[in-house]
Amino acid sequence: MPELIEAAAYARAAGRAVGATIVEVMLADPSWVRGGLSGDDLASALVGTEVVEVGRLGKVVLLGTDGPTLALRFGMTGRLLWDDDAPIDELVYGPKRSEEAWVRFALSLQHPGEEVAHRLAVEDARRLGSVELDADLSDLGPDAVGIHAEQLADAFGTTTTPLKAALLDQRRLAGLGNLLVDEVLWRAGMHPETPAGTLKDDELVLLADTIALVVAELSKRGGSHTGDLQPQRAPDGVCPRDGAPLVRGRVGGRTTWWCSLHQRRPRWGASPV
Repeated sequence: MPELIEAAAYARAAGRAVGATIVEVMLADPSWVRGGLSGDDLASALVGTEVVEVGRLGKVVLLGTDGPTLALRFGMTGRLLWDDDAPIDELVYGPKRSEEAWVRFALSLQHPGEEVAHRLAVEDARRLGSVELDADLSDLGPDAVGIHAEQLADAFGTTTTPLKAALLDQRRLAGLGNLLVDEVLWRAGMHPETPAGTLKDDELVLLADTIALVVAELSKRGGSHTGDLQPQRAPDGVCPRDGAPLVRGRVGGRTTWWCSLHQRRPRWGASPV
């Protein structure tokens, strides 16, 4: 699933569109549009506009034009391609190949003085992503990049929600997904079922610092799937730090892996599976 690392890579690739004019809109799957718009509606709103900026909030990539802003969400298997080049080679939960039949949405863009148009496309095998104009993102929490301990304290409050579920909740913190959260909690030595609102000040600082470290390291490695824990996320997996068996459970509805030794178990929580 594309997490903030993948979305950031997509945003960098889409940044090549800045200064270009949208000359054509292709919508292969009407269900991929939010807001009840049709392909003709998208074309009417976008064709002739210039891309002036590209940004990101959490897992959402934003293409700002001198008209509306385009919001792209990638679901479980979405990949952004610029001229058929994908900035992320692999998605753990996605197919290992590209197919033109999986392209749900595309823009044709013309830079001034260039004869050949560029293509920005989104490939989404499972069709769980979306495109939206002028999306309301007010329900998203602060972006996980650059998060501070004080922001985490505000996001968690006094909730008894398990820590992993709280970190996955995009309303509290935008951008983290299943792989990044497991890696962060493993490195921080925190059990995923710890009630999020019970973290002490020093634990919040450690968590914020670990999020920053993991995002920076895995961005350089090439994706959310490149964490130290990832190769051991299997029934016979062992902790890369201390060699103890890994435990598998479900937290926040997601399959979760943690070390049986250095990630301390809280007094309550779901049983391992």
